[in-house]
Amino acid sequence: MPKLFPLATALLILAAPALAAPGDQAPSTTAGVPARAPSGVMRYDINKDGAVDRAEWKSGQEARFQRLDANNDGKLSQDELFARTPAAGNSVLPGDRQAGRQSAYFQRLDVDKDGQVTLVEFMAQADRNFARCDLNKDGRIDTAECRQALQRKPAER
Repeated sequence: MPKLFPLATALLILAAPALAAPGDQAPSTTAGVPARAPSGVMRYDINKDGAVDRAEWKSGQEARFQRLDANNDGKLSQDELFARTPAAGNSVLPGDRQAGRQSAYFQRLDVDKDGQVTLVEFMAQADRNFARCDLNKDGRIDTAECRQALQRKPAER
């Protein structure tokens, strides 16, 4: 019986695409390999030119704010802001360190200290993030440029 379990698991994994409902399949490339959805900063590259300009960034961040605003009141609570953030490890709740970081980030966003982050406050941080990543100041960012910016020490920024 123990020898059959790995075999059965492998067969289920291989058969999963055939068991999927029509339309549930990931988009595929010409080679038949599933195409990965862009992630990180490149998910905002609307025109697919390999870089994200300020307009694409702004549009993407505004849409992100709308998705996070679960009750559609035009403001984000700390719970709304981090509702989709996975907890570390197998825990349902964030650990002390993660909760502390989330609280500090929320306080930094909440400029007027009213316990809510407005779109204006959210976008101000988004603008700072874009400027931080735009090392060559050409108004366009990409994954490599952001990665390089994030590796710099605070004194170098």
